This record gives sequence, C-alpha cells and structure tokens, in this order.
Amino acid sequence: IRTRSPKHQSQSLTRPNYLRSLEVARESFRNTTTGRVGENMSQALAEKLQAEFEGSVTDVSSREVARSTPSTQVTVRVERERIVDVLTFARDELGLKFLSDISAIDYLQMSGAERFTVIYVLRNIADGGELILKAAVPEEPAEIDSACSVYKGANWLEREVYDMFGITFLSHPNMTRILTPDEFDGHPLRKDYPVQGRGFRDRFPVISRDAS
Repeated sequence: IRTRSPKHQSQSLTRPNYLRSLEVARESFRNTTTGRVGENMSQALAEKLQAEFEGSVTDVSSREVARSTPSTQVTVRVERERIVDVLTFARDELGLKFLSDISAIDYLQMSGAERFTVIYVLRNIADGGELILKAAVPEEPAEIDSACSVYKGANWLEREVYDMFGITFLSHPNMTRILTPDEFDGHPLRKDYPVQGRGFRDRFPVISRDAS
C-alpha cells in the first residue's frame, strides 16, 4: 500500500486555502483590468482631492468606457503648478500607488484651450480604484514638473511624452528621446507635424531582402 509522506499530507491539507487565495488574487486582477470599479469609489477619491486642494483641483467629470464590463472613469483637472503635490497626496493618502500611464493631447485647433494637456492614470491595485488627472500645459513654455520624485515609473513615460509631443518635464533625471533617434527633427504626435514626416526616412539607405 502506497502512503503519502507527511510533507505531501501537509500540502494536501493546505491546498483548499491555496486555491482560495488564488481565486481571490484572480478576482482582484479582474476587478482592476475589467473596470468593475463603482463610480462612487472614484468619485469619492476625486472629492477628497478637491477638498485637500481647493481651487487647484477642479472640473470633476465622469464618462462610461467600453470595457468587458460596464465601468465609469472619473477625471479631474489639476493646476499645472500643483501637479507634484496632488500626485503625492494621491499616492500617500488615497492609496493610488500605481501610475498606470502618462500621455498627452494636442489641442492645436481648439480655441480657448491651452495647447497641450498631460494625462495621468492612477490606480489602486488592491481594490481597483482609479482616477485620471489632467493638467493643461501652454505652448510656450511647454513644460511641467516631473512626477519621477513621486512615481519612479514616470521616468520612461515622461520621456515618451517629451519625444512625441515636445513637452519638457522639469527635474526629470534624463529628459531625452526614447522612441526616435536623438537627431530626429520635431515631435511626431503634434498636430502641426507633417503626416508624411519631414524627409527623415530618406536619410537612411534602403535595405533589400537579399542584403539583410
């Protein structure tokens, strides 16, 4: 008769607990990736920001987004000069410890708006909380304080925005291009950048299949 060793018996006894922990982890992941976050949670985060930074955090808005399950994104506008303070508060006091993304929009043809808006997507991995911050940035000077002192993951994200839009992040440890060569002329995602480029492709030799 084959019997299990005490080691295997112990593992067998703890297996239900292991499976339960695994299911909890999977459910948490589904909540954060499919948007099963109630509008009330994100709205509460936005209201706490407004209360802490009265006058500097404005225009709370929400919209339905197309995900695998219905969800609502809540967005707030932040004064450019307070962006580091707001991000620090969001991380330390609101539990938004994960900077999911930094991007930008060019409002070249929209009258009454600053040329650019920098967008920060913040998440709480534990409970699925999410908040989007938007900071308006003028055309001149197109610059805003770096978030690297708050979120180390901002480093490459800010370099990408700089490369594509020409927005400088002050106090960034290495404000250089990350997607295009250093000698690249211009910033490709600006609305005034030519669709066909500026002849940059012509500077490189054509490599045939035989020669590659």
